[in-house]
Amino acid sequence: MICGLREEARSSVFVPFLAAFALLIFVSFSPTSGYTEDSDQKYPPEKIEQLVAPIALHPDALLTQILMASTYPLEVVEAARWSKENPTVTGEALSDAMAEQSWDPSIKSMTTFPQVLEMMNEDLAWLQQLGDAFLAQQKDVLDAVQRLRKRADEAGNLKSTNEQVVEKQEVDTDAGTKETVIIVEQADPTVIYVPAYNPTIVYGVWPYPTYPPYYYYPPGYAARGVFWFSAGVIVGNSLWGNCRWGHGDVDININRYNNFNRTNIDSNRWNHNPAHRKGVPYRNRDVAKQYSNSDRNRKVQQREKYRGRADAGRGNLKSYDAKNNNLNKTNRASNSGTRQSGKNVNSQRSSRSSRPAAYQGVGNGHQVRKQSARGHRSQQISGARSGGYHRGGHRGGGRRR
Repeated sequence: MICGLREEARSSVFVPFLAAFALLIFVSFSPTSGYTEDSDQKYPPEKIEQLVAPIALHPDALLTQILMASTYPLEVVEAARWSKENPTVTGEALSDAMAEQSWDPSIKSMTTFPQVLEMMNEDLAWLQQLGDAFLAQQKDVLDAVQRLRKRADEAGNLKSTNEQVVEKQEVDTDAGTKETVIIVEQADPTVIYVPAYNPTIVYGVWPYPTYPPYYYYPPGYAARGVFWFSAGVIVGNSLWGNCRWGHGDVDININRYNNFNRTNIDSNRWNHNPAHRKGVPYRNRDVAKQYSNSDRNRKVQQREKYRGRADAGRGNLKSYDAKNNNLNKTNRASNSGTRQSGKNVNSQRSSRSSRPAAYQGVGNGHQVRKQSARGHRSQQISGARSGGYHRGGHRGGGRRR
C-alpha cells in the first residue's frame, strides 16, 4: 500500500510542493536534525566534519558548487525532480533548458550532475544543515574539508587515479602565513567523474560516534578501491566555482559563469541570494538578520520605484487640475462679459440648452434668479388685470362705483 502511494506521489504534478513542505516540516521538527530556529550558536568542528564527510573528497570545483547549492534546499528538490523527468537533456540543450528556469545559477549548474542532485535530495535534513553551516561558518566548513582530506591521505585512501588528481600545495592565508592544503581536481579538465565512498572507511576509524556521517551509495557506479566513480560527465561551463584555500571562501570563474548562465557579471565573489531560499528559515540569528535586511532593502527599492511612478501620476493629476481650473476661470469670465454686454435671455437660454438637461443653469445662478423674479412680477400684474384691482380703472367683472 505504501509503495503504491509513493508511486502515485511520484507521478503527481504536486510532488515538488509536497517535497518542499516535507523539507520544512522535517528540518524544523526532526529530533536528529539539530535544527534550532533563530539560534546564534555555531556548529562544533566535529558536527561540521560530519556534514562535509560525504563530499570532502570531491573535486574542488564540484565541491564548491554543492556547497553553494545547499543554501537553496527547496530549489534542490525542484531541480532533482526536473532531472529525473529529463534524463536525456544534456550539453547545449541543457543550457537552453536552464535559461528558462528561475533557479539560482548554482542550482542550474547541478543539473549537469543528476547523481549529485539525487544524493542531495536523498537526505534533506543533512542538506539543510550543510547549507546553514556554509552560510554561517564558511571558513570552518572549508577547514573541515582539509582536515578530512588529510585524514584520508594518512589512511592511504586519497591518491591520484585515472578519474582525479590529488596534489598538495602551499597557499597564502589571510594572516600572512603559509598553509599546506590538499587539492583535488579532475584528471581531464573537460570531464568529471563524480566519486562516492563510505566515510566510515575512507577516513580511517571515524572519531565521532555521536556524529555518524551521511553515506550515500549511488547505483551504477564502478568501484576503484574504496571509491566508486560515475561515468564521465562532460563539464563544459557548468562548473564555475572554486575554493580559495587559505582564505576560507569561494571564487567564481567569471567567463564560465557568464557562458553557462548567459549573463554578464563582472565580480568573482559569490553572494547568497535570499530570494532563492524561498522561505526556508536560517538557523543562525546573525545570518537571518543579514539576509532579511538584504531582502528588506530590495523591497524598499521596489517601493521607492513604485512611489516614483505614483508621484509622477500625482504630478500629472495636478497638471490636469490646473488646466481645468484655468478653463473654469475663462468660462466664468466669459459668462460675466456676456451678462454685461446685455445679450438677450433667449440667446442665453439657447446657449444653456446645448448642455445636458441635468447641467442647465449651472454657473448662471444670478441670471436665473433675476429671470424668476421678473416672471413673478408679470404673474402679479396679469392677475390684477384679470380679477384684481387696477389703479385708476375698473375692477374686472364689476360695475363702476
